[in-house]
Amino acid sequence: MMSRPAVHPVEAPPMTIAAVPRVRMKDIQGMPGTLGSLLLRLCQLVFAVISIVVMLTTSDFPSVTAFCYLVAAVGLQIIWSFILAIADVYAILVKRSFRNTAVVSLFAIGDGITSTLTFAAACASAGITVLISNDLDKCKVNHCTRFMSATAMAFLSWFAASPSFFMNFWSLASR
Repeated sequence: MMSRPAVHPVEAPPMTIAAVPRVRMKDIQGMPGTLGSLLLRLCQLVFAVISIVVMLTTSDFPSVTAFCYLVAAVGLQIIWSFILAIADVYAILVKRSFRNTAVVSLFAIGDGITSTLTFAAACASAGITVLISNDLDKCKVNHCTRFMSATAMAFLSWFAASPSFFMNFWSLASR
């Protein structure tokens, strides 16, 4: 007698989706918690401090609203940049970068607000310095060079703040 082959149905193993580990983005310099971010924060801080010191050394800046606005905006920029520079130093020391969405959102919103305020204040102050120097021709009785220097430092602080905002926003959008 010959045996015949028998076919027995075999059940397929259940389909399981393997947990694929999420790939994290590399730390690009300028993103929160990196050395590039710390350097940008220090540039913002230094230019803002120079701007406010130069403006406060003049006696007649309170008489112009745009200059008072510049002092307030740059003062806020100093506080914000100093706090985030401390956070960047901490992140560098513990060798961790900021990955929390809420923290990066806070950084992006704060950078957006402070950079916008600094830019608006610098533009307003630039308009007033042009008015005083070119249109009214009263540079001899005012501190035109100091006003122009403070305004230029505010613009440089804004130039350093803008990349911080864009890097934080990009980090947030790439999640």
